Amino acid sequence: MKKILFLVVCMALVAVTASAVVKPGVEVLRDGGFAQLQGKRVGLVTNPSGIDNNLKSTVDILNEAPGVKLVALFGPEHGVRGNAHAGDAVGDAVDPLTGIKMYSLFGKTHEPTAEMLKDIDVLVYDIQDVGCRSYTFYATMGVCMQACAKHGKQFMVLDRPNPLGGNKVEGNLVEDGYFSFVSKYAIPYVYGLTPGELAIFLNEEGIIAKESKSGRKCDLTVIPMEGWTRDMKFRDTGMPWVLPSPQIPTPENAFFYPLSGILGELYIFNTGIGYTLPFETFAASWINADSLAMNMNALNLPGLHFRPLNYKPFFALSVAVDKSLQEVHGVQTYITDVDAANLTLTQFYFLQVIHEMYPQVELFEQNPKRYAMFDKVCGTKEIRERFTRRYKVEDMADYWNKDADAFRECSAKYYLYH
Repeated sequence: MKKILFLVVCMALVAVTASAVVKPGVEVLRDGGFAQLQGKRVGLVTNPSGIDNNLKSTVDILNEAPGVKLVALFGPEHGVRGNAHAGDAVGDAVDPLTGIKMYSLFGKTHEPTAEMLKDIDVLVYDIQDVGCRSYTFYATMGVCMQACAKHGKQFMVLDRPNPLGGNKVEGNLVEDGYFSFVSKYAIPYVYGLTPGELAIFLNEEGIIAKESKSGRKCDLTVIPMEGWTRDMKFRDTGMPWVLPSPQIPTPENAFFYPLSGILGELYIFNTGIGYTLPFETFAASWINADSLAMNMNALNLPGLHFRPLNYKPFFALSVAVDKSLQEVHGVQTYITDVDAANLTLTQFYFLQVIHEMYPQVELFEQNPKRYAMFDKVCGTKEIRERFTRRYKVEDMADYWNKDADAFRECSAKYYLYH
């Protein structure tokens, strides 16, 4: 029986590997004999999404690597092993599988301290990101770069795909007064770069030197992927997907995160969180689902279609969102052409239609304390203020899109893939 089980597991692993047409940076590093890490003491910033194409954790790969001494682990939001909920502070601990000290970068500090780094020669980063500014892993990468620049440590990124591809850029740059961990750097909301490319951009544009207050660039090495091109979405890579956070269970949820994530900060509507369709829905207890679907489809938004949906969430991330978990009514969003769709503006079209259907509902007055977070994820108050004058997307769309072309042109200098 054990022999049969072993053969089944081996066959499953072969199937995963055989389907992959892209090698992540960790495999490229391993294929090169870990040359860049030989004889060095290594710290690793990772979570469960840091794997090879056989689902082996980068923690284990580096811990077993000949000539490499893995001495510390660093966990972002949700922790190294992914066992913390969104927004929860994570404490320091010891990894039970390796016995290696784990430091939290989503607790008392977001940035590694001098004490955390003192026994490390190089800090390695390997996390699957989703290509969106309000998703905090890129911010963790950035502050790790800042710490390395400040304390004279090397930094390495093991590159991974941007699941949205490498061509989609949407949203304005973050403006002064609105920088936070969900809008850490002056980049668009959807920025069209891999983690490695973004690291090079932050370094070469002088952002790391400025933010670290060291005046120095980070000593950066990026281990590129093999086989990835900018037109690839994650499914095209053949790589296995391990959810980088609990509400991104599939690569497709990475498309929906920028489609509804800003709206979710208002705590008025259910966007599928707590149901089986995270970030895919727009719903509330007082909405007529059929009318909403008809009005949303009447907009003829490129690459998008909406169907009526009635459901009851199973849980809420916060009691402020839905105290009773009552049945809600709305639409499920279908992305029929992700390249043609303007993902981020979709949630504003929803607000426009809801205002037309229910003008008596003061949408931005339901939870006024949420203004601050809404503006932070937008990177400015201008989006909210321009939109709420008439609840028309046309009043804010130009401002939302004003920086996209210039950023695309600037960041193209740092492309590792074409």
